[in-house]
Amino acid sequence: MKKAISLILALALMFSLAACGSGGDTTTAAPATQGGSETGAADGETQPAGDVSVPITTDDPAYMAELIAAAQSEGELVVYGSCEEEYLAVACEKFEELFGIKVSYQRLSTGEVQAKIEEEKGNPSGDVWFGGTTDPYNEASVSGLLMAYEAKNAAHLSSSAYRDADGYWYGIYKGILGIMVNTDELSRMELEAPQDWQDLLDEKYQGLIWLSNYNTAGTAKLVVNTMIQKYGHDEGIQYLVDLDKNIEVYTKSGSGPSKNIGTGECVVGIGFLHDGITQIVDNGYGNIQLIIPSSGTSFEIGATAIFEGCAHPNAAKLWIEYALSPECVEQAAQNGSYQFLVIDNAKQPEQAAEFGLDPDNVMEYDFEDAKNNTSTYVEEVMEALGAAADDRFQTE
Repeated sequence: MKKAISLILALALMFSLAACGSGGDTTTAAPATQGGSETGAADGETQPAGDVSVPITTDDPAYMAELIAAAQSEGELVVYGSCEEEYLAVACEKFEELFGIKVSYQRLSTGEVQAKIEEEKGNPSGDVWFGGTTDPYNEASVSGLLMAYEAKNAAHLSSSAYRDADGYWYGIYKGILGIMVNTDELSRMELEAPQDWQDLLDEKYQGLIWLSNYNTAGTAKLVVNTMIQKYGHDEGIQYLVDLDKNIEVYTKSGSGPSKNIGTGECVVGIGFLHDGITQIVDNGYGNIQLIIPSSGTSFEIGATAIFEGCAHPNAAKLWIEYALSPECVEQAAQNGSYQFLVIDNAKQPEQAAEFGLDPDNVMEYDFEDAKNNTSTYVEEVMEALGAAADDRFQTE
């Protein structure tokens, strides 16, 4: 009886091997969530498959397959986002859908993220930072709060200017700093729209201008650096002191002024012009005019980075690769964020060009000076303003 069973098993094995070698298409591709890799029987190490398919655009699918497998073994990712919440939510949901990794996220201003990781130094509760201008990112890198990573998909950045040289952050979009006005309110007041930065100092705009909080918003930190680079240190700080006389509100978030322009609560706002486009295109406020200051303006690079000491480093690295792919950044324009993209294989949002914005029509920005001095400059501005401005700086 035992001999008969052995014979049956041997015949079954023979026919199975014959079927595998018959040339028929009997192989099923590994699903993307398995990372397209296989485990060697001898040593148990993960080996890249020869023909790998991964769920994001990349020039190195074998590396990505290994990274996906390592990230999936961690199983979780925590994202702090400083872009608009709608884009943040969709980006996180897409990542979870593509890789089967649970994602938790929270929308915080860049200043809030910076303060949080400073407090948690070495043991951050988050893994990655997504969106928001790079001045706070640079400050965080100097303080040892970000982890360097050489991303494969950084090869698709359209310029080396859109990344940190040591891999502490990578750019995903570019936004132009400018002025937004409510044309209905200006017409009612019989006022002309300001055309340049110096125009904003005119007393006729007293109580009409909104800007974001220098302590909480990366947008406002960029304003500080822009004025110092444009006019010189002392003159730049004096400009902001003079501007303060006309400011009604300092919002917590950089997009705060733009969100109140269409309603007329804010008549003149300083911020990123793509936020104004969102109010016009998505919310139907045809009474908003976008103004690029005539003497020149600066720009933000919206970034992404990994927190030093994070709990899920492989999932964090996978996020960076994902953030530098068309699958991630093209979702921005579909969800109310119309920044220019800095990745050469992604489709640019048509809305930004339609409003006459040119991503190259900006002043040369000294990122190194901003990296080394932003905190000092903000302290100097706040000291120069004194107590007079304190009750207008929103933190909630």
